[in-house]
Amino acid sequence: MKNIFTYILLLLLLTTPCYAQKKKTTQKSTTASSATVSSLKTQQAKALKELEHTKQMLQETTKSEAATQNKLTLLDRSIRQRKQVISDLNTEIGNLNTEMNMLGIQRDSLEQHMQLLKDDYALLVQKTHYTMRHATPLLFILSAKDYQQMVRRLRYMQDLQTHRKMQVERIIATQNEIDEKNTLLLSYKSSKEEAIRMQKQEQETLTRDQRKQNSMLQELKKKEKELLAQQKKQQQKADELNRKIEEAISKEVSTTTKLTKEQTLLAGGFEKNKGRLPWPVERGFISGHFGTQQHPTLSQVTINNKGIYIQSTQGTRARAVYDGEVTTCMSMGGTTAIIIQHGNYRTVYSGLKSVSVKKGDKVKAKQTIGTIYSDPDQDNATQLFFQIYKDRTIIDPESWLAK
Repeated sequence: MKNIFTYILLLLLLTTPCYAQKKKTTQKSTTASSATVSSLKTQQAKALKELEHTKQMLQETTKSEAATQNKLTLLDRSIRQRKQVISDLNTEIGNLNTEMNMLGIQRDSLEQHMQLLKDDYALLVQKTHYTMRHATPLLFILSAKDYQQMVRRLRYMQDLQTHRKMQVERIIATQNEIDEKNTLLLSYKSSKEEAIRMQKQEQETLTRDQRKQNSMLQELKKKEKELLAQQKKQQQKADELNRKIEEAISKEVSTTTKLTKEQTLLAGGFEKNKGRLPWPVERGFISGHFGTQQHPTLSQVTINNKGIYIQSTQGTRARAVYDGEVTTCMSMGGTTAIIIQHGNYRTVYSGLKSVSVKKGDKVKAKQTIGTIYSDPDQDNATQLFFQIYKDRTIIDPESWLAK
């Protein structure tokens, strides 16, 4: 009889480490799975938000169905963003498949473990019942040969009761884990179905947009002479604006003999923040890059931007990218340009329909300085022309702004 109890206790003790290790492994896998899904959802939400912003800008263009350069620029951006959304959804579906397969394996393993626990428990009950048929627990203890054997038998009975209770608890805990895996599987299945639905919807919209893009390109090619005339006029305005800004900055630099201590600190801080400066708008995208480049639709036209064009929605406000002092407010063709000095660096904000600062004002980083003009001659495009100068030298602003 002693051998039977010893066998039962050893059997139970051997199953405990296995159970603990399985529980630790499954908990770790579930945590990692949740983190992967959460990170992807955050990335996807950001891409959808940017796509919605571009959609809003497209809605703000003229109500006419006629093709324009601005519509094409926004449509191109919308297509790129939608492709990114579809790519994110494909990744999500792939990850969900992987997670669901892993969860299925974990659940099957837990169910196998559950069956072992139940078999062990059934064996324990069977052996205990067999033993008690021949002697009651009290008789088993009292029939000991001596005091020491009686103590050992009493401990056996106590251990038996404890391990039966532990086995029941392990069975319940394992069943709870199986239920959790099944709940998570249902949740992932629902997420996968939603991702597939969104993917199909986005793919259909992408196909329509691509057809519209091709149609718009063909229409713009037919209007090439008109576009060339518009481009020439816009380039003349840009050249005149750049000339006035260069003259204003050259005058400011020539009248500055030596930087003050405050200006030197500002210049140092500005320089240290290269690549980390906040954007001059809260939300927007670069619609025209710095330097010499081919026109997006007129293959024989080359443009040279002495700054970057940042496009956003109507009513968007421009803001200072760093602490400094307003040194110039100049009007040009119904809009205003502002120059802010940061030591021997200067930032220029052109294309404002209204301003909220004046010459001599001290401004802080991200402080609103004016509202950007929406140009009806360019299909209501709301664009800020942003430049950075070091003394008289113009530099590419894109490399200075935060990514």
